Amino acid sequence: MAPDTVSRLKAALERSGPASSDFDLNPGTVLPPGRKLRPAGVLVAISLAQAEPRVILTKRSSFLKHHPGQIAFPGGKQDQGDADVTAAALREAREEIGLPDGLAEVLGHMPEHETVTSFRVTPVIAILRQDFPIVPEPGEVDEVFSVPLDHLMRPENYLIESRRWRRQRRYYFTVPYGPYYIWGATARMLRALADRMQK
Repeated sequence: MAPDTVSRLKAALERSGPASSDFDLNPGTVLPPGRKLRPAGVLVAISLAQAEPRVILTKRSSFLKHHPGQIAFPGGKQDQGDADVTAAALREAREEIGLPDGLAEVLGHMPEHETVTSFRVTPVIAILRQDFPIVPEPGEVDEVFSVPLDHLMRPENYLIESRRWRRQRRYYFTVPYGPYYIWGATARMLRALADRMQK
């Protein structure tokens, strides 16, 4: 990734684009009108402290109710005490990976993403100019790792795979990296950002 990572990210966030969902690759899915979605925020934290920009991701505990064992951004549902989804994403990042307050420089937001678990997720794009001691939240996060931004911003690195879900064939994006199988909502939101970065 070129040294102008921040300016490229800002330009990408200024471009208009549609919202995304877990159903994007399944056009036959009929969603009930009037469904209630819970607001949530995830932090797409891009560390600039290494030789190359890297995106911080977590591997969720296999004991969690939602998305157990999956690769995810730090983040979660907006609580009553959160001012907005950005505050929710930053609070969750502090709790899940030990991100210190004030370290993340928020650049903007991607359009909302609807999940199969009825969340309306806002990806909050932020940069980290310094390293920090990562502290995974016990019982919720099994591992914290990072992936080069350049790998995630190349559309050709994304695959479309499928599996049976609720008696139907469901298609979704994946973007494998080493031993990590990044798929579903996380891969879809990253792919949306990658598409904008190509323009």
